[in-house]
Amino acid sequence: MVTNTAERAQTPQRGARSVNRRRGRGKLSPFIERNGAYLFLFPAIAYLAIFTVFPLVRGVLLSFTATKLVNPSGGRSVGLDNYDYLLASDKFWASVGTTLLYTLFTVVFAVGIGTAAALLLNKAFRGRGIVRAIATVPWAVPTVAAALIFVWIYNNEQGILNRSTTALGFGQHGWLVDPRYGLLSVTLATVWKLTPLVMLVMLSALQSVPHELREATWVDGASPLQSFRAVTLPHIMPTIRVITLLMTIWSIRRFEIIFLITGGGPLDKTNTLVVNVYRTAFQDQNLGRAAAIGALGLVLSLLVTAVYFVVEQIQERQESQR
Repeated sequence: MVTNTAERAQTPQRGARSVNRRRGRGKLSPFIERNGAYLFLFPAIAYLAIFTVFPLVRGVLLSFTATKLVNPSGGRSVGLDNYDYLLASDKFWASVGTTLLYTLFTVVFAVGIGTAAALLLNKAFRGRGIVRAIATVPWAVPTVAAALIFVWIYNNEQGILNRSTTALGFGQHGWLVDPRYGLLSVTLATVWKLTPLVMLVMLSALQSVPHELREATWVDGASPLQSFRAVTLPHIMPTIRVITLLMTIWSIRRFEIIFLITGGGPLDKTNTLVVNVYRTAFQDQNLGRAAAIGALGLVLSLLVTAVYFVVEQIQERQESQR
């Protein structure tokens, strides 16, 4: 009798020990518990270090040398000579101006048209899904294919654009050989390619606008424009700012569609900073000077980003004071 009682008393203790052992097996080691976040971040950090940080540092160091393409490992140090040459070069400053104009027109039209298209496609109508799918086609087209399409459109003899202008009585134009139209040609192609992305992002932002607030403005007698300014615009403005920043940075470093359509011509009218890097490195065979152009382009991108964050902070302060 005494033995049975003792066994019953020991049974809960054994059960508790077995439960604790099972729980202990499921626990992570102290090292993983302390450094688990760093272990998960390590692959991303390693990728950025190998493919972004190292090439960036290598490029900056290269910009202080007189390295040639024919002897990429034998460049001698020249200090700031490459930067002095570029800052005194009219061709470099012309490429900066071309880059800023190209970026300005691309961002304004892509964001403006994309936002307007999103507002239209956010309304309910028959066949809306099909129209949305068709509107995203330019973004799905590979950049090389898009560039070749526009080269055919701008063709002097057989291009559909010149045929249309001739039929309307405006005559033919050398869209790819006339310096007056070079920047316009690559800007139109870029806007056609990027607008669907802006439209999709803005469509997503419009889904977060409370429908009840818009209905309240309609009940109060507000016009569609007043309702848009009072309700819709404040809700989508953060998204507009972010997509504008991204479009600006992407336009500053855009290369393929410009190079494939005009190659930087005619008469350097589409010779942006990135195209200038390619020409300096692979046509002039001056890797050191090309790296210096790239470093100055990076500074330009950082300045744009800094302006964005300054404007963001100013607007946040104004909103907090209201």
